[in-house]
Amino acid sequence: MVGMLSDVGNKRRNNQDYIGVYEDSHKRVYIVADGMGGHNAGEVASKTAVEKIIEYIGKKYKGENPSSIITEAIKYANEAIFHIACEEDKYKGMGTTVTACFIVDNHMFVGHVGDSSCYIVKNDGYLYKITKDHSLVQELVDKGAISEDEAFTHPNRNVITRAVGTKFLVKVDIFHVDLKEVKKVVLCTDGLTKEMKDEEILSVVKKHSDNQQICDVLLEKCKIRGANDNISVIVFEGECK
Repeated sequence: MVGMLSDVGNKRRNNQDYIGVYEDSHKRVYIVADGMGGHNAGEVASKTAVEKIIEYIGKKYKGENPSSIITEAIKYANEAIFHIACEEDKYKGMGTTVTACFIVDNHMFVGHVGDSSCYIVKNDGYLYKITKDHSLVQELVDKGAISEDEAFTHPNRNVITRAVGTKFLVKVDIFHVDLKEVKKVVLCTDGLTKEMKDEEILSVVKKHSDNQQICDVLLEKCKIRGANDNISVIVFEGECK
């Protein structure tokens, strides 16, 4: 059973995160999105992204090339958000991160834009981050200007370099994961990764078998630490037995 939650956190007045899940006998879709923009624009962007991606996959997927389908689904969502922003001044400049998992026959295709994250926990007991952040801090890490530990506390760690909906065209990163030997998959917005390091996330996943309980405990720990941002988490099983 999938576990999921989206919470406003301790400091924010509204929740600009949005999550979505779709499952049937042939495919599974799991999405987290973290919106940005003034007033309610971030909420509109993240909700639109999730709904449009699920809509596109439902209409277009006929069993062929899932990698292309998830790419085109995110581009479809990007176009929808961009047009809303162009038509209404109050939504001008809005955008959202998107990390979406599309699963068919024990193969997971992850479409990714922004700084939300997809992790897998394999049967070897280790946590692996599948996605790579599109962020200023990640660029600094890649250049060797700062360490991973310095990145965790960097004052500009919330600055992203790529988003869905802010431009007419968007580049989507795609990652393919064979779910054989994968025990759990964790999707989250940066509200979680700002508060908890990878090894701490792994510790919670190892301690609890129930996916909803994993989500609840992760949220509780973030709130104890202050939870300055919205927090969204989806946890689901890896390999289908």
